[in-house]
Amino acid sequence: MLKEKVEEVLNRIRPALQRDGGDVQLVDVDETGGVVKVRLIGACAGCPMSTMTLKRGIEATLKEQVPGVASVEAV
Repeated sequence: MLKEKVEEVLNRIRPALQRDGGDVQLVDVDETGGVVKVRLIGACAGCPMSTMTLKRGIEATLKEQVPGVASVEAV
């Protein structure tokens, strides 16, 4: 169930990333530990701001909107 909620939120974040030529893919969700693994693709993959996008954008939004998310990691 956590995975579906994470995917819903990522679908709301995705248009902002796509406007800049990037995107995010959900790789895995650890339901017990709350760790979400994502892959930044397109322009986001090589962007110097990708760490900030991951932590202050994607992780912050997921933690706020999906109870149970503890952290987001890029793979």
